Order: sequence, then C-alpha cells, then structure tokens
Amino acid sequence: MTSQPAPSPRRRLPAHSSPAVLAGAAVHLAAMGLLGPIALPILGILLGLGIGLLPVFGIGFVFLLGFVYLLFAIGWAETARIDGLYDVDLPPLKARRADRPGFGGFLRMVWRQFIDPSMWRAVANAAISAILGTVLLGSASALVTSAAFAFAPLYSQDGWARLFGFDIAVGWAPVVGIVVFLCAAAVIVGLAILHGMLARVIVVPTREAQLVEQARVSDVQRAGALRASEVERTRIERDLHDGVQPRLVSVGMTLGLAQQKIDEDPATARTLIAEAHTSTKAAITELRQLARGIHASVLDDRGLDAALSALAGRSHIPVHLDVRIDGRCSRDAETAVYFAIAESLTNAAKHSRASECRVVVRRRDDGTLWARVEDNGLGGARVLPGGGLDGISNRVLAAGGSIRLDSPQGGPTALEVSVPCGS
Repeated sequence: MTSQPAPSPRRRLPAHSSPAVLAGAAVHLAAMGLLGPIALPILGILLGLGIGLLPVFGIGFVFLLGFVYLLFAIGWAETARIDGLYDVDLPPLKARRADRPGFGGFLRMVWRQFIDPSMWRAVANAAISAILGTVLLGSASALVTSAAFAFAPLYSQDGWARLFGFDIAVGWAPVVGIVVFLCAAAVIVGLAILHGMLARVIVVPTREAQLVEQARVSDVQRAGALRASEVERTRIERDLHDGVQPRLVSVGMTLGLAQQKIDEDPATARTLIAEAHTSTKAAITELRQLARGIHASVLDDRGLDAALSALAGRSHIPVHLDVRIDGRCSRDAETAVYFAIAESLTNAAKHSRASECRVVVRRRDDGTLWARVEDNGLGGARVLPGGGLDGISNRVLAAGGSIRLDSPQGGPTALEVSVPCGS
C-alpha cells in the first residue's frame, strides 16, 4: 500500500497584504498624510510655549500638559487605527491615573504618562505613517496625472504634451503615461505593504515581549494571591481570637459554675445554664458570619446579584444597590467583586461615619466585571498593609483585575474595581 503525498499547503498572503487591507492602508496613509502636517505644528507650538512660559508663574505647565495629552490622544488614536485596520487585538492605550494624593501625585501621573513607552511607540508609528502618507499623496497625484497623460493624443494640438515639466512627443504619451501609472501604482502598493510591516514591528508587541509581560502579570497575580490569603488568614485568626474564642471560654466557665451549683442551688444553676445557652447561640451566629466572610454560599447558588442583595440587607447603613449584569461570570471574578464590595461596606460602617452607600455593578462590553462603591462619609481612606483595603487590592489583583481608590479628606470615598469576567 503506497501512501499518497500530502497536499502542499496553499500559500497565503500575510494579513497585512490582502487586497482589502492594502486598500484600507492606502486610504489610512492618505488621511495621515493630510493630518500629519496639521498635528506637528500644534505639538511644536504647545512645546515651545510650555518651555518658554514655564518661568512665568508656571503658566507654561498648562501648555506642557496639553502637549503631553495631545501626544496621548495621537497615540490612542493610532493604536485604535492599527488595531481596527489589521485586527491584531491590541489593548487600547490607557491614560495613567494618579496613585498618590495631592499635586505631587498629579505631577507623578503626568510624568508617567509622558514616558509611557506604549504611547511613544504609537506616536512614532503615527509620525512614520504621516511621512509615508505624504509620499503616497504625491504618488496618487502622479497616478492621476499619468492616467490623463496617456490620452494626450486625443487633446494635444501641437504634437507635444507636458508631464512633470518635461515635453514629450504625443506619440510616446500612451507608453510613458502607462509606465508612470504602473510605477505610481507600485509605489502606492509598496507603501501600503511597508506601512503594515512597520506597524507590526513598532506598535504590535513581539511574541517575546508578550511572554515577558504575561510572566510579569502572573508573578504579580501570584504575589497578590499569596498576600490576599495571608491577610485573610490574619483576619480569621483575629476574629476567632477576639470574638468566638472568648465567648466559648465564657460558655465553658459558666457551665462549670452551673455544675457546681446544680445540687445546692438549682435555681442559680438553671440561670447559668440559660446564660450559657444564650452565649452558645451567639457564638454560633458569629461562626456563621465568619464562614460567610470566608465564602458566601449564596454567591454560588444564586449569583452575584442575589448575594449583593443579601449583603445590602445586612448592612448597618442604607445601601442603594444598582446591579445590571447579564449571565454569570467566573467564580473567581464574582468572588473578588463580592468581597471587595463587602469589605468596602464594612469599612464605611466602621470608619467613615457615612449615612448611605451606593453600589453600582456592571458587566461591560470589553468582558470585565466592574463595580463602584461610594459613600458620603469623611473620606481619607488609605491602603495600609494588612488592612481591609489591602485585602481588597490583593484579592482583586490575584483575579487579574485592577482597583482605584478616590478618598479625599472630607469625602466622599469611591472605590472602583474591574475584574476580567472570564466566562
């Protein structure tokens, strides 16, 4: 039995070389060739005014701020353009957020935005695209001119026709026009291909860079998970030591006294037994609350909406709950968001002197589960090692999400968490 040779795979054009994408790239380059000469002078003016006016009461800082965020806008638009044109699943360019309070934190945020390598790669690609677009516009002009020149015998009166400043005999016009037309078309196609190649090199992260980033994120998530488990273990130990353990010790002592009194003073013994029974029920309630703090069973049974409704019902302060999610997310995502909200409500009740809270939960189009908890308390909340907010941060980080805290002195306090839905 002879085996048939396997059919050779069909040669396929790269994704950036398909006719439709090349046509789109040519249109994009033409647009960049028109917009580039407009954006560059604006950036130059903002930078010049910013540096020149900086000594004048810091007025130049406003122009420098505009310069930085115009760069960000260009980078964001360029990233979205490349992703839409070549479908390479680029994450959108995100503006940096302040991680420290006050003006110093704001300056740090602006500086981190200015040195963001992703933004600069996108800006560099936009600049190169503008240059290529300028060349493409010239080639497109040559394309149209040469096409019209090929028909010079139909309209020439003196036997000569002019092309790019050169007089050419009408008899040669069709040949020259076609040659120039093909050359201009080849330049346009070449520029479109070059644009795709450069965009993939400059803007799209390499496979090695993606693996390095994935490893970094995994390390951060692992550290967050370890830290979250450590904070949770410490909390459980503290709750057992400060709450349930003393109550159980009290129950044992009360039963011991009742045992001593049961023969000589039955009435007192009955009173002590009733007191021990009451303390036992209180201990059971505390243990149930502690178990609910470790994991809410209603979360698995009925979902996040029902779990948050039960949580809001037990809150010591009024909670306005607004949950709009379709379907279920992964268990890790729902658990992270649930405990972030639960801990935020606990902190608001203990420390903020808030009279009400508002909880908003959405499942966004980008596949993330987003929640915001806001109270009208005193504000001034900070993430302290081992504290409740530290536990929230580590739990959300372990789930691959992000957290943002905004709590100025005087309030209000707002906590936002975003976790990949994972379903």
